[in-house]
Amino acid sequence: MNSMTVGARAIELDKDGFLVDLSDWSRDVAGALAAAEDIELTDDHWEVLELLRSFYAEFQLSPATRPLIKYTALKLGPDKGNSLHLNRLFKGTPAKLAAKLAGLPKPTNCL
Repeated sequence: MNSMTVGARAIELDKDGFLVDLSDWSRDVAGALAAAEDIELTDDHWEVLELLRSFYAEFQLSPATRPLIKYTALKLGPDKGNSLHLNRLFKGTPAKLAAKLAGLPKPTNCL
């Protein structure tokens, strides 16, 4: 098992870099996870991460790419709810990487 230090806290990560304890998530943890992926979080990133956290709270699962795109389009409009926008923000793996940064489990159909 891996870990990272955020502030004074050691955050446990699984072998894929996802949080072991979902309650460890915070904006600071998201920033540290993003930095490890060489991403600087912008307002566009935060909008999607908060949306993902809402999706998880409602459905108790992390969406795969297609449901993520549809849900984003429904909540944020077609300009943001499309694969080009999400792929640009999350390096071509929006469902997996966005879930990781949002402190959620890896989507079940992501390798």
